[in-house]
Amino acid sequence: MSTQYKSHQEGAKVFNKNPKRVSWHDKALWFVREKRDTAAHSIPEWEELREIASQIKAHTLSHLDKYLLQFEEQAKANGIHVHWAKDAKEHNDIVLSILQKHKVKNVVKSKSMLTEECGLNPHLNQHDIEVVDTDLGERIVQLAKEHPSHIVLPAIHKKKEEVGELFHEHLNTEKGATDPTYLTRAARKHLRDEFLKADAAITGVNFAVAESGGFVVCTNEGNVDMGANLAPVHIACMGIEKIIPKVEHLGVFLRLLARSATGQAITTYSSHFHQPKEGKEMHIVLVDNGRTEQLGRDDFRKSLNCIRCGACMNTCPIYRRSGGHSYTYTIPGPIGSILSPGKDLRKHSSLPFASTLCGSCSDVCPVKIDIHTQLYKWRQIIMEETNYDPAKKMSMKMAGKAMGNPTLFKLMGKVGNTFLKGPRALIYNGMNTWGLERELPVPTQTFDDWYKKNKN
Repeated sequence: MSTQYKSHQEGAKVFNKNPKRVSWHDKALWFVREKRDTAAHSIPEWEELREIASQIKAHTLSHLDKYLLQFEEQAKANGIHVHWAKDAKEHNDIVLSILQKHKVKNVVKSKSMLTEECGLNPHLNQHDIEVVDTDLGERIVQLAKEHPSHIVLPAIHKKKEEVGELFHEHLNTEKGATDPTYLTRAARKHLRDEFLKADAAITGVNFAVAESGGFVVCTNEGNVDMGANLAPVHIACMGIEKIIPKVEHLGVFLRLLARSATGQAITTYSSHFHQPKEGKEMHIVLVDNGRTEQLGRDDFRKSLNCIRCGACMNTCPIYRRSGGHSYTYTIPGPIGSILSPGKDLRKHSSLPFASTLCGSCSDVCPVKIDIHTQLYKWRQIIMEETNYDPAKKMSMKMAGKAMGNPTLFKLMGKVGNTFLKGPRALIYNGMNTWGLERELPVPTQTFDDWYKKNKN
């Protein structure tokens, strides 16, 4: 798998060494963001839907124990085996024990960020079980021995030429082939062979319904249906926050999910599972792995509303220009930056600072998570509880004093103007690490001068 960077800055620096890729990545994701806007604006009741979804989530999280137990009871009544996992290790051990019981050697897996979070693939590989990711983007990054860089578009960082090289190496396609249709057909044939020989299928869960004991998985490729219907054993892995109370609530979230993710009216396949077919087994693993701890943090509880649409990533100017691999957590982008400090404050301390705090992530969130506010709160906690870079701490303190004092702010503006008009080495030198990564335009006037001129 690809290298995990020590900080977001380190990963972003590597990604930014290729300006053409940065530009292409930025434009590709903004294109998806624009599609989201068109889809959202086509529904007059869009804001009402967001509000309803937010309220359903708030209610569910306040009664999470009740709804999880109701789901367990209903699912068992439907013939589904229900398992509980407190952390990633327990999750992986449960899945492994089910597979070993059935002497499984080949598994097909649909896209599941939870299994990425738990490190399931390498765990199963260590026990001689082959796992083939069947979502096309996931299969591409798996062949490249990389992690997904986006939760909906896992291979968005790769160009078709790179995919062509990978497929030539692993799937024996023609050398230099870049035609998307040709490459997709080759992947389809390869994956059909994997579906036919699989002994078990592992899927994620988008929504689990407490009142019915069933669950829904959304895909655009139908790979979930192929895996779950062909294999004799189906294991669904689900974070406990994916529960919703009633079937009637599904419509709210299904309308929001695809529009927010890719601008589609709905995902091509919304597959509903309620019970195993005759002669087959169905299991579901309910995973905590830090979620109840997050639930206990008043300021950050709302992050569990997330339905993993990726809209916050598509709109984030930092994510678009630094790439998903620059983040130090499985879930990249703004949502990952508020989930990860709760898992390991020191390891992920750079992530809440990977934001302009412009608020665009909160504006597009379909379940109204106050992402930029939570990022700001994590920054305050990190500054208080970690040994954050002393130079940055000092510079932030000085900037705060300057911005809080009109006279000092005016003076600093004049000094800054003078430096920017002077020799380049005054700003861009080893003493100023902030300036090393940025180019500032030479100003023609200070903000104070501009304000006095335009205030009327």
